[in-house]
Amino acid sequence: MNQGYKSLKEAAFAEYVERKSVFYSTASPVFTEEEAIDLINSVKKKYSDATHNVYAYIIRENNISRYSDDGEPHGTAGIPVLDMLRKEGLTNVAVVVTRYFGGILLGTGGLVRAYTASAKLALDKGGIVFWLPHGCLKVNASYGDYQRLAYLFKTEGVIVKDIEYTDTVRAECLTEEQKLDRIIGLIPETTGGRAEIEILPSRYLPTDKGVNANENN
Repeated sequence: MNQGYKSLKEAAFAEYVERKSVFYSTASPVFTEEEAIDLINSVKKKYSDATHNVYAYIIRENNISRYSDDGEPHGTAGIPVLDMLRKEGLTNVAVVVTRYFGGILLGTGGLVRAYTASAKLALDKGGIVFWLPHGCLKVNASYGDYQRLAYLFKTEGVIVKDIEYTDTVRAECLTEEQKLDRIIGLIPETTGGRAEIEILPSRYLPTDKGVNANENN
């Protein structure tokens, strides 16, 4: 069974100052290289007057990793940020560190430390968690049947999203992959076979489970 992967729970922003140089770090979970590039471009546009917009990202699919020093001396900016992502064991994540030069040279070691510290601040704020595969269903039921399903979903820890109320109730439901077959079996039991079920492609969601507790899974 696919045990998922480590990434950020949510997008985050942090500020770091080193000898009058100001560093803004933007970190976000991403699913594709296109999403990573979109993030980078949006940050570059926002801070178009910055001295440097350094970035690094790792994408799980095809094991893609990229970085850019954006004009900083080679090995002092993008690589330290990428190394930080690898050290934390993260994937499907992108980080952009923006620098406004403060007039004082930091030196090679100072740059490495500053970019590493900036990236770490944003990662800590975003929260490192496991993203686990979740089975996804679309359920269509009468109002009476959906009341019974709502109790079932709450009891079983099913995540309900995008509820649509028309002549019936339509809802998108997500559950951890290992519980999917059980939920599929319980829905007709709960509604007397009246509810319609459509199985959708699975998706990954961040969990609130502790990362350290799952390291050996």
